[in-house]
Amino acid sequence: MGLAKLETRPETSALRADVSQNWSIEVMPRTAAKVDDFRALLPAGTRVYIAHIAGTPIDDMVATARRLAEDGFAVMPHFPAREIADRAMLENWISRYREEADVTQALLLGGGHASPVGSFDSAIQLMETGLFDRHGFTRLHVAGHPEGHADIDARGSTANVDAALLTKQDYGSRTDAQMAIVTQFAFDAPAVIAWAERIADLGVTLPVHVGIAGPAKLQTLIQFALSCGVGASIGVLHKRARDFTKLLVPYEPGDMIADLAEYKARQPESLIAQLHVFPLGGITKAAEWMKAHASEPEQAAIG
Repeated sequence: MGLAKLETRPETSALRADVSQNWSIEVMPRTAAKVDDFRALLPAGTRVYIAHIAGTPIDDMVATARRLAEDGFAVMPHFPAREIADRAMLENWISRYREEADVTQALLLGGGHASPVGSFDSAIQLMETGLFDRHGFTRLHVAGHPEGHADIDARGSTANVDAALLTKQDYGSRTDAQMAIVTQFAFDAPAVIAWAERIADLGVTLPVHVGIAGPAKLQTLIQFALSCGVGASIGVLHKRARDFTKLLVPYEPGDMIADLAEYKARQPESLIAQLHVFPLGGITKAAEWMKAHASEPEQAAIG
């Protein structure tokens, strides 16, 4: 089911502008380089995250940020704590993004390394340097893990990731920057909804931008899900794979979005605010699908 079919569900109409329309997307320098014109692909003002994969030169990151900013997009590069050697390196990155690409937004996260290359181990350590505030960053996002994070909490516990979210929220009360949580991609809406309700019960009030996968081959998504450890979502994909009628049909996120829309319409106070698209099947395919299935004029992902 695509987003267009949401129009047959009256209870979702109030949500289209919040979730179906306001979406951000993620790119990497090497994938961005394959796109001739982002302005022809994305709604004006869309927030574009730039993933900092291990080994990516900062020159490539900043060049990608500058290109996207000049095209009128809200640019949000990743700052992976465990890949940043020290405070001087962090300030160099921040300064370059600000001075060369006019970036004022950042996603702060631990990063993919099991152990840090330097003195930083977590997103909160990056925040507490005060450098983002000092350099005029107006928005800071942090990572959320609706299905847990095995590298942070062993044996299915959520104690450490829960404590980290509360610590980051506490920091939010001490910064002028707006904050939000962007989640790992998932395919199981009930698991995401249950997580959002649980962290709200813990006292988290930050808006949640739910990660979804763009259209892609099922085999591709299963590979990503296994490598990222997205828990319950792997079961959803395996169930789909057992249905021969769906095995060879590319996955599309319509059902996931519709489920989130129906829930938000029933629970407007939910932390769930909008979508973040992981273009696992390609940037062009993801952006074109989102645009084609929008039921109202497009809006920028600015929330």
